[in-house]
Amino acid sequence: MEKRREGGRIVPKAISFLFNQITLIVLAVILVLFIGGRFELASATQPNAELEIQKLTSCYALGTDAIGRGNLLEGKNIYRDCFTQDAVLTAIFPDGTTQTNYGTDAWADFVYSVFQGNGYTATQHLMGTINISIENNKAMMTSYLHATHKRSETSIDVANGTYEDQVVNINGRWKIRKRTLKLIDFLNLSSPTVNSSNANARSSNSSATFVRPKMSGFNK
Repeated sequence: MEKRREGGRIVPKAISFLFNQITLIVLAVILVLFIGGRFELASATQPNAELEIQKLTSCYALGTDAIGRGNLLEGKNIYRDCFTQDAVLTAIFPDGTTQTNYGTDAWADFVYSVFQGNGYTATQHLMGTINISIENNKAMMTSYLHATHKRSETSIDVANGTYEDQVVNINGRWKIRKRTLKLIDFLNLSSPTVNSSNANARSSNSSATFVRPKMSGFNK
């Protein structure tokens, strides 16, 4: 009789032990999958995010150079892919003059007025030394600018500076919400002039002078 009772208790204990073991194994598998999945997700998305944010520098350069060719509408359309609708854009020139615009259309109009006012026929904006730091759905980015503005076949204006950007992720897309350009120089470079006493001789030095670009509202 006693042996039957012991046998009756052994079976439930064995079942309970087996159930507990299976539960632990299942929990362990879920935990591994969850942690591993999060690790893989972070590893996969972080480089992609940096690449998408970095592309914003090229996006802006292409939009600006479209305006430099005289195509204001194309420039505005490209800018809309780079910036949020409420973007704030500021330029700080070497002489301390600042210009701030709200929205990319207003900024495009300003850029167009500067380029047209200075007689530029083409521009080329090169971006480099890009540094990005990401925290959740926000990021900070800095990038160096070297820009060439063509006045004529023998004269260009060259600008160098740093862009400081606040970038946000909205509905899965990274865009610039705030951009500040700090220019360190804005120089005019011209080819050597022909020496009037000798048609085949050229002066030994080309001119390099600081220029203040004509800006609507600043230059009359």
